[in-house]
Amino acid sequence: MRALLAGGGTAGHTSPLLATAAVLSEAGVDITCLGTPRGLEVTLIPQAGYPLELVPPVPLPRKPGKAMVQVPGKLRAAVKATGEVIDRVRPDVIVGFGGYVSVPAYLIARRRHIPLVVHEGNAIPGIANKMGARFTEHVATSFPDTDLPHARYIGLPIRREISSLDRAAVRAEGRAHFGLDLERPTLLVTGGSQGARRINQTISAAARDLADAGVQVLHAAGRPDEVTVDPRPGDPPYVVLPFIDRMDLAYAAADLIVCRAGANTVTEVAAVGLPAAFVPLPIGNGEQAHNAHPVVQAGGALLIDDAALTPAWIDNVVIPLVSHPGRLAAMSAAASGIVPRDADEKLAAMVQTAAQP
Repeated sequence: MRALLAGGGTAGHTSPLLATAAVLSEAGVDITCLGTPRGLEVTLIPQAGYPLELVPPVPLPRKPGKAMVQVPGKLRAAVKATGEVIDRVRPDVIVGFGGYVSVPAYLIARRRHIPLVVHEGNAIPGIANKMGARFTEHVATSFPDTDLPHARYIGLPIRREISSLDRAAVRAEGRAHFGLDLERPTLLVTGGSQGARRINQTISAAARDLADAGVQVLHAAGRPDEVTVDPRPGDPPYVVLPFIDRMDLAYAAADLIVCRAGANTVTEVAAVGLPAAFVPLPIGNGEQAHNAHPVVQAGGALLIDDAALTPAWIDNVVIPLVSHPGRLAAMSAAASGIVPRDADEKLAAMVQTAAQP
């Protein structure tokens, strides 16, 4: 059996693709991935050992303008390139995770009657998957109320080192890995692979107050130049990294995370029971706030608007919370029961079912 998995651009598309590919590969499925030259897939997919075919990106603008006029020509070129890939790979099934690269794959699947599976990562579906879901009955969603035809809620596929993580058992290893103190309250901060200026600047501006409260910080900044910390002798560790590739150890080391609310982040932190303060990206169609709502409503996380994230909020809310083991334990218990941990296996089973003649 051969499967073509289309998805890329951001970790939100690439991470569930790789999690699903791992299960399919173990079942003997021959995997080829489809991406564009612009996204994280160019690095992450070859690192995972899967062949990657690249086609031209087709950005889908949200508003009328010059970019909208250019879409038909770019789409024709991408469909042609995708057709050439499919001629070489001859997949039994195409699996799309949304984003620019999925559109031509969906169109080719429909044109050639190739079985198609669509997975939507966000609570609010994107344009590509709204289209793709009309071409197949095999549609999976990460959140229970996502409005797509034929939708089946299975959750978001996440890496096994995350889905199987026992934070308490690995805490000492995680803190040692990042040079953190074993006993101090620990705040994990990340704005995603590209960083988030508001989060970076706010947390670093509150660094002295965090230190005075005895809180140590592990900060994945994306752009470390946006983080200015001037530690004093005897201050708790404040570790700044551009990117963390062992997020399992980072989650284990942390007592609380301040982060964006992309679907992958929300799913991972809830799955491992890490209390969170979600700061949704203030642009787009509001999908990040929707992603966070189930965990927030269950009591496993806080939600704060980007504009309201200030050093004063860190002082008044984050520091008391990260220093309160009882509240953190209650939030952890609430979060850990919200999201399925086996979505990778469920989606792989859907793919294999769709591929059957």
